[in-house]
Amino acid sequence: MQTIRAEFHVHTVLSPCAELEMLPPLIVLEAIERNIGLIAVTDHNATANIAAVQKAAEGSGLTVLAGMELQTREDVHVLCLFDRLEQAASLQQRVDAALPAMENRPDYFGDQLVVDEHGNFITRENRLLSTSTKLTINQVWRQVERLEGLMIPAHVDRPVNGLIPTLGMIPDDIPFEALEISRHLQPKEAYLKYPQMADYPLVQGGDAHRLEELLGVNQLQVEDLTVAEIRLALAGREGRSLSILNSTIRGIRSTKP
Repeated sequence: MQTIRAEFHVHTVLSPCAELEMLPPLIVLEAIERNIGLIAVTDHNATANIAAVQKAAEGSGLTVLAGMELQTREDVHVLCLFDRLEQAASLQQRVDAALPAMENRPDYFGDQLVVDEHGNFITRENRLLSTSTKLTINQVWRQVERLEGLMIPAHVDRPVNGLIPTLGMIPDDIPFEALEISRHLQPKEAYLKYPQMADYPLVQGGDAHRLEELLGVNQLQVEDLTVAEIRLALAGREGRSLSILNSTIRGIRSTKP
């Protein structure tokens, strides 16, 4: 078993709301400096910068999962996590077909940049990414399951795009394996404020749109850094586990929920 700190919710400059500092080499350096061993790149409805971050991380000891923060028809954000870039690319095909034909306005929403592993500009994504697809949350879950990925509703406590405030409930027809809470809510507070969370494991996301938001407060006890091992850790099975650490600016002190 190995103990690894993980951040499952990281944006790059492809997300219009991310700062220009969210470039592959800077993300990797910041994660290493913070002793984070696993991140997932989860841009809004997009996957074009995943390979660049993975290349930037080669030889660094940092594992980079392929991911996406998908916005469903209900305006709910969900994290979709995969082991392989090919799985994320398959989901991207579904998302491309389900995105409305709206052009991005960089002056209003922010730029959407595709870059290489060094952070060099390649192209702009002209479609508006920060909008709802035509896919329902149930359809997304089925697609991610088919691709052997893991879907986790993002920042479920957040008033905008959070599962609970948006739907008013946690759907009982989807067997969520975890829920993500925002950086502003500690696990004990979450369970008290939202009793409906009681039956679900929690992860906490930095929802990193700037380097200082790379929290990495999810501590995993796993044999390998794969979606299958994360799934076991969430369920507390076969000696695997996940606990949430209470973050300070640069230090971490353990407070298991």
